[in-house]
Amino acid sequence: MLSHPQLLTDPFLQRPTENSVRVVWFTEFAGSHHIVAYGENFSQIVTATTTKLSRAREDQNSQVEQVYQQTTRRHIWRHEAEVTGLIPNTKVPYRVTSVREDGQSVSSNTFALAAKPLPGMPLKILLTSDHQLKPMTAANLQKVVETVGVVDAVFFAGDLVNVPDRASEWFDDRRGCAFFPCLQGRANYQLTKNNIQTLYQGGELIQNAPIFTAIGNHEVMGRFSSDSCLDDQFDDTLPRQVAEKILTPRILNADVRNSQDSCLGTGDDWVKDYSFNTDTYEEIFTLPESQEGGKKYYAVTFGDVRLVVLYVTNMWRTPSLAANARGKYKECDRILNNPENWGYGQHIFEPIKQGSTQYQWLESELNSVEFKRAKYKVVMFHHPAHTLGDHIVPAYTDPVQIIERDADGNIKAVRYEYPKQQDYIIRDLVPLLETSGVQLVLYGHSHLWNRFVSNNGTHYLETSNVGNSYGAALSEKQRTVPSGYQQEYTATGNPYGLEPVVPAIAPLLGSDGQPLPYVASNDITAFSILDTETGIVSSYRFDTRNPDREVLKFDEFRLKSNK
Repeated sequence: MLSHPQLLTDPFLQRPTENSVRVVWFTEFAGSHHIVAYGENFSQIVTATTTKLSRAREDQNSQVEQVYQQTTRRHIWRHEAEVTGLIPNTKVPYRVTSVREDGQSVSSNTFALAAKPLPGMPLKILLTSDHQLKPMTAANLQKVVETVGVVDAVFFAGDLVNVPDRASEWFDDRRGCAFFPCLQGRANYQLTKNNIQTLYQGGELIQNAPIFTAIGNHEVMGRFSSDSCLDDQFDDTLPRQVAEKILTPRILNADVRNSQDSCLGTGDDWVKDYSFNTDTYEEIFTLPESQEGGKKYYAVTFGDVRLVVLYVTNMWRTPSLAANARGKYKECDRILNNPENWGYGQHIFEPIKQGSTQYQWLESELNSVEFKRAKYKVVMFHHPAHTLGDHIVPAYTDPVQIIERDADGNIKAVRYEYPKQQDYIIRDLVPLLETSGVQLVLYGHSHLWNRFVSNNGTHYLETSNVGNSYGAALSEKQRTVPSGYQQEYTATGNPYGLEPVVPAIAPLLGSDGQPLPYVASNDITAFSILDTETGIVSSYRFDTRNPDREVLKFDEFRLKSNK
């Protein structure tokens, strides 16, 4: 006898317009029909469209009750319905119902949806990133709700999970801190500090507020394989041009295409299957789209905010120079004669340098009427522009490959240099944003909180301290950088001139008793809220070692209004 059906997630809100919003949820059954009921007495009904995730899988490293001996496809269905006829600035109750093939049904709790808010509507927006199932994520989001209540939107600057094709990281990792449960108040994470165990459930956020996301390096999956584990596939990215050059002859061979290791796609799809893709991320979310970038980069007006989301991230590689390291600065010694297995350094997934398609789209967006008339102009992407974190080194630029050969022409080393003066974020992107009047640039990647402000008043905020922090490169703590290379790589501080701002209200103190310009802790978690009524960005911290203590506001700054 079949058990009663369950929803894999609560519904969440996507892509609001002036009179509509999308409602999305997931199940592990295709079902016979799925609906959203909304309005007074839930008298209005809209039927959902159902699709199936094409790359959702589990493997031997999945943290789920079922034990997988090999990489296995997981059958997950996505349901989406567009609720129309909404009145701006008016919340409407709703719930979803899914009916299984045997006729048994399951419904969600009741939540509230709304169309896109009009300018002038006061909003509270959560600014966050780098959840990645980290230990303090559930606590962080639970404290958001306990501190500020229901938010009106979530701006998420990338790295939602760790391995994007591993389904359980999105839905039901048994450790209790998967992506959707944490953002829907359905987490079940036991955090132990000072021998005190505290259960955190995350926060009920995205059932009632839309989430807007940017692509981080952990939303990008590497070369597809039917037998290797998902962690290996995630790490195995190739630049597009390398995949085309090296693998085209093999792909055109019918025996290869029909083998177990063949790609999923047909036609041009093989390029992403043998290089990298964001398919699972794009299948999960219904985001605003640009003609040039689709869901990868886009812009949307939300109340008084014009949010511009960019695809600015690259492949993370280890800084190690060990012989077996396929890293930022070198290739693994044992694979020097196999270029298709090289890592190609920290190669960039989508160009942002001047003249690129994304850069040209951004120029057009920054000159648009919607952008110019917005009270607050916010740009969000993943890779840091300014930070004390490790991940700002080396420079955000295309790796310069240097192949060293012996007297017989054999490869003895492959190294990578990253010219600092060619950092595309600093050289090309930042000047464009600052001259266009952007007030806030939001990013993540380094798992800490720090902020900067330029001479013209552009604020740079990294608010990604939800656990597993790698520290801030100041004083004794230094980044792992190579010596003997042509380039000089900055071991401490922010390489690009701006000094970090000490929190305005209650900074943490260092061992010397001096205020610290950052939060980089595996005990203290931080989050930030943009209040559009005042233009103030407030940051809060919570010490998980003392679960009974209050959340503390430790910093705030005001965005200069465009009106």
